[in-house]
Amino acid sequence: QAAHVDVPEAVWAAEGPERLLRRLAGVLPPDVRVSAVSVAPEGFDARFSALFRRYVYRVSDAPGGVDPLRRRHVLWNRRPLDADAMNRAAAGLVGEHDFAAYCRKREGATTVRELLRLEWRTKGEHLYAATVEADAFCHNMVRALVGAMLAVGEGRRAEDWPAQVLAAGVRDSAVHVVAPHGLTLEAVGYPQPEEMAARASASRRIRTLSAPRTG
Repeated sequence: QAAHVDVPEAVWAAEGPERLLRRLAGVLPPDVRVSAVSVAPEGFDARFSALFRRYVYRVSDAPGGVDPLRRRHVLWNRRPLDADAMNRAAAGLVGEHDFAAYCRKREGATTVRELLRLEWRTKGEHLYAATVEADAFCHNMVRALVGAMLAVGEGRRAEDWPAQVLAAGVRDSAVHVVAPHGLTLEAVGYPQPEEMAARASASRRIRTLSAPRTG
Protein backbone atom coordinates (compact mmCIF):
# COMPACT_ATOMS: atom_id res chain seq x y z
CA GLN A 1 0.00 0.00 0.00
CA ALA A 2 1.32 3.44 -0.94
CA ALA A 3 0.61 6.69 0.89
CA HIS A 4 1.54 10.30 0.21
CA VAL A 5 2.17 13.21 2.56
CA ASP A 6 3.35 16.80 2.15
CA VAL A 7 6.66 17.42 3.94
CA PRO A 8 8.40 20.82 4.16
CA GLU A 9 11.44 20.86 1.90
CA ALA A 10 13.75 21.82 4.75
CA VAL A 11 12.57 18.86 6.85
CA TRP A 12 13.12 16.43 3.99
CA ALA A 13 16.61 17.81 3.38
CA ALA A 14 17.50 17.55 7.08
CA GLU A 15 16.09 14.08 7.68
CA GLY A 16 16.77 12.11 4.51
CA PRO A 17 15.00 8.84 3.69
CA GLU A 18 16.92 6.48 5.99
CA ARG A 19 16.61 8.64 9.10
CA LEU A 20 12.95 9.28 8.36
CA LEU A 21 12.31 5.53 8.07
CA ARG A 22 13.86 4.95 11.49
CA ARG A 23 11.83 7.74 13.06
CA LEU A 24 8.60 6.35 11.56
CA ALA A 25 9.43 2.87 12.86
CA GLY A 26 9.80 4.35 16.33
CA VAL A 27 6.35 5.98 16.41
CA LEU A 28 4.16 3.61 14.38
CA PRO A 29 2.37 0.65 15.99
CA PRO A 30 4.08 -2.73 15.44
CA ASP A 31 1.53 -3.88 12.85
CA VAL A 32 2.34 -0.95 10.53
CA ARG A 33 5.72 -0.61 8.82
CA VAL A 34 7.00 1.74 6.11
CA SER A 35 9.43 -0.02 3.75
CA ALA A 36 10.63 2.97 1.69
CA VAL A 37 10.21 6.73 1.31
CA SER A 38 11.04 8.92 -1.69
CA VAL A 39 10.07 12.15 -3.40
CA ALA A 40 6.84 11.53 -5.31
CA PRO A 41 6.47 12.27 -9.04
CA GLU A 42 4.62 15.44 -9.93
CA GLY A 43 0.86 14.98 -9.54
CA PHE A 44 1.12 11.68 -7.66
CA ASP A 45 -1.88 10.71 -5.54
CA ALA A 46 -1.67 7.40 -3.67
CA ARG A 47 -5.37 6.73 -4.19
CA PHE A 48 -6.30 8.26 -7.52
CA SER A 49 -3.10 7.58 -9.48
CA ALA A 50 -3.49 3.81 -9.10
CA LEU A 51 -4.18 1.73 -12.21
CA PHE A 52 -5.35 -1.32 -10.28
CA ARG A 53 -5.65 -2.92 -6.86
CA ARG A 54 -5.37 -6.65 -6.29
CA TYR A 55 -6.87 -8.50 -3.35
CA VAL A 56 -6.84 -12.17 -2.40
CA TYR A 57 -9.57 -13.75 -0.29
CA ARG A 58 -8.76 -17.13 1.29
CA VAL A 59 -11.36 -19.73 2.26
CA SER A 60 -11.10 -23.21 3.76
CA ASP A 61 -13.81 -25.86 3.69
CA ALA A 62 -11.85 -28.34 5.84
CA PRO A 63 -14.36 -30.41 7.82
CA GLY A 64 -12.52 -29.77 11.09
CA GLY A 65 -12.09 -26.03 10.56
CA VAL A 66 -9.18 -23.75 9.65
CA ASP A 67 -5.60 -24.49 10.70
CA PRO A 68 -5.19 -22.46 13.94
CA LEU A 69 -2.06 -20.77 12.56
CA ARG A 70 -4.13 -19.43 9.63
CA ARG A 71 -7.31 -18.55 11.51
CA ARG A 72 -6.72 -14.79 11.29
CA HIS A 73 -6.31 -14.85 7.49
CA VAL A 74 -8.60 -17.64 6.24
CA LEU A 75 -12.40 -17.87 6.39
CA TRP A 76 -13.88 -21.21 7.39
CA ASN A 77 -16.76 -22.29 5.17
CA ARG A 78 -18.74 -25.06 6.84
CA ARG A 79 -19.98 -26.62 3.59
CA PRO A 80 -17.84 -28.21 0.83
CA LEU A 81 -17.03 -25.91 -2.10
CA ASP A 82 -16.80 -26.45 -5.86
CA ALA A 83 -14.01 -24.21 -7.19
CA ASP A 84 -14.88 -24.92 -10.84
CA ALA A 85 -18.46 -23.76 -10.31
CA MET A 86 -17.24 -20.59 -8.60
CA ASN A 87 -14.93 -19.84 -11.53
CA ARG A 88 -17.75 -20.27 -14.00
CA ALA A 89 -19.86 -17.88 -11.91
CA ALA A 90 -16.96 -15.39 -11.73
CA ALA A 91 -16.70 -15.20 -15.53
CA GLY A 92 -20.03 -13.39 -15.71
CA LEU A 93 -18.82 -10.58 -13.44
CA VAL A 94 -15.56 -9.58 -15.18
CA GLY A 95 -15.56 -6.31 -17.15
CA GLU A 96 -16.85 -2.78 -16.65
CA HIS A 97 -20.22 -2.77 -14.90
CA ASP A 98 -22.26 -0.88 -12.38
CA PHE A 99 -21.57 -2.90 -9.22
CA ALA A 100 -24.33 -1.22 -7.18
CA ALA A 101 -25.67 -4.67 -6.27
CA TYR A 102 -22.35 -5.54 -4.60
CA CYS A 103 -21.47 -2.21 -2.97
CA ARG A 104 -22.51 -0.10 -0.04
CA LYS A 105 -23.60 3.05 -1.82
CA ARG A 106 -22.18 6.45 -0.84
CA GLU A 107 -23.89 9.72 -1.66
CA GLY A 108 -22.38 11.31 -4.78
CA ALA A 109 -20.05 8.37 -5.52
CA THR A 110 -20.20 6.12 -8.56
CA THR A 111 -20.43 2.33 -8.34
CA VAL A 112 -19.13 1.80 -11.89
CA ARG A 113 -15.93 -0.25 -11.78
CA GLU A 114 -13.88 -2.34 -14.18
CA LEU A 115 -13.28 -5.79 -12.75
CA LEU A 116 -10.08 -6.94 -14.43
CA ARG A 117 -9.68 -10.36 -12.84
CA LEU A 118 -11.75 -12.68 -10.69
CA GLU A 119 -10.63 -16.27 -10.33
CA TRP A 120 -10.41 -19.05 -7.78
CA ARG A 121 -7.41 -21.32 -7.33
CA THR A 122 -6.90 -24.34 -5.12
CA LYS A 123 -4.00 -23.72 -2.74
CA GLY A 124 -3.90 -27.12 -1.05
CA GLU A 125 -6.35 -29.56 0.41
CA HIS A 126 -9.54 -27.69 1.34
CA LEU A 127 -7.92 -24.26 0.78
CA TYR A 128 -9.06 -21.84 -1.94
CA ALA A 129 -7.90 -18.35 -2.88
CA ALA A 130 -9.94 -15.84 -4.88
CA THR A 131 -7.83 -13.24 -6.70
CA VAL A 132 -9.85 -10.07 -7.30
CA GLU A 133 -8.34 -7.23 -9.33
CA ALA A 134 -10.03 -4.02 -10.46
CA ASP A 135 -9.21 -0.44 -11.38
CA ALA A 136 -10.93 0.53 -8.12
CA PHE A 137 -13.33 -0.94 -5.59
CA CYS A 138 -16.32 0.41 -3.73
CA HIS A 139 -17.11 -0.37 -0.10
CA ASN A 140 -17.71 -4.09 0.64
CA MET A 141 -17.41 -5.00 -3.05
CA VAL A 142 -14.84 -7.81 -2.76
CA ARG A 143 -16.47 -9.39 0.27
CA ALA A 144 -19.92 -9.26 -1.37
CA LEU A 145 -18.60 -10.82 -4.59
CA VAL A 146 -16.94 -13.61 -2.62
CA GLY A 147 -20.14 -14.18 -0.66
CA ALA A 148 -22.15 -14.58 -3.85
CA MET A 149 -19.65 -17.05 -5.32
CA LEU A 150 -19.55 -19.10 -2.12
CA ALA A 151 -23.30 -19.56 -2.44
CA VAL A 152 -22.65 -21.02 -5.90
CA GLY A 153 -19.74 -23.12 -4.67
CA GLU A 154 -21.96 -24.68 -2.00
CA GLY A 155 -24.62 -25.49 -4.61
CA ARG A 156 -27.23 -23.22 -3.03
CA ARG A 157 -27.37 -20.96 -6.10
CA ALA A 158 -27.07 -21.44 -9.85
CA GLU A 159 -23.85 -20.46 -11.60
CA ASP A 160 -25.52 -17.54 -13.40
CA TRP A 161 -27.05 -16.13 -10.21
CA PRO A 162 -24.20 -13.68 -9.36
CA ALA A 163 -24.47 -12.17 -12.87
CA GLN A 164 -28.25 -11.88 -12.48
CA VAL A 165 -27.77 -10.01 -9.21
CA LEU A 166 -25.28 -7.69 -10.95
CA ALA A 167 -27.72 -6.97 -13.78
CA ALA A 168 -30.54 -6.18 -11.33
CA GLY A 169 -28.46 -3.31 -9.95
CA VAL A 170 -29.83 -3.39 -6.40
CA ARG A 171 -28.59 -4.98 -3.19
CA ASP A 172 -29.89 -8.52 -2.79
CA SER A 173 -30.42 -9.74 0.78
CA ALA A 174 -29.33 -13.20 -0.38
CA VAL A 175 -25.78 -11.91 -1.02
CA HIS A 176 -23.87 -12.48 2.20
CA VAL A 177 -20.96 -10.07 2.80
CA VAL A 178 -18.28 -12.39 4.17
CA ALA A 179 -16.10 -11.59 7.18
CA PRO A 180 -13.12 -9.26 6.60
CA HIS A 181 -10.36 -11.43 8.06
CA GLY A 182 -9.99 -13.58 4.91
CA LEU A 183 -9.14 -10.52 2.79
CA THR A 184 -5.59 -9.40 1.98
CA LEU A 185 -4.49 -6.46 -0.19
CA GLU A 186 -1.59 -7.83 -2.24
CA ALA A 187 -0.70 -5.15 -4.79
CA VAL A 188 -1.44 -1.64 -6.03
CA GLY A 189 -0.22 -0.80 -9.54
CA TYR A 190 0.77 2.65 -10.80
CA PRO A 191 1.58 4.07 -14.26
CA GLN A 192 4.89 5.60 -15.32
CA PRO A 193 5.86 8.74 -13.32
CA GLU A 194 5.01 11.12 -16.16
CA GLU A 195 1.47 9.66 -16.33
CA MET A 196 0.63 9.98 -12.61
CA ALA A 197 -1.14 13.35 -12.75
CA ALA A 198 -3.26 12.42 -15.79
CA ARG A 199 -4.29 9.14 -14.20
CA ALA A 200 -5.30 10.89 -10.96
CA SER A 201 -7.39 13.40 -12.91
CA ALA A 202 -9.13 10.63 -14.88
CA SER A 203 -9.86 8.62 -11.73
CA ARG A 204 -11.57 11.58 -10.07
CA ARG A 205 -14.16 11.80 -12.82
CA ILE A 206 -17.50 10.17 -11.97
CA ARG A 207 -18.00 7.34 -14.42
CA THR A 208 -21.22 6.23 -16.01
CA LEU A 209 -21.94 3.31 -18.33
CA SER A 210 -22.68 4.08 -21.97
CA ALA A 211 -26.20 3.22 -23.06
CA PRO A 212 -26.33 0.29 -25.51
CA ARG A 213 -26.88 1.16 -29.16
CA THR A 214 -30.14 0.01 -30.75
CA GLY A 215 -31.17 -0.01 -34.34
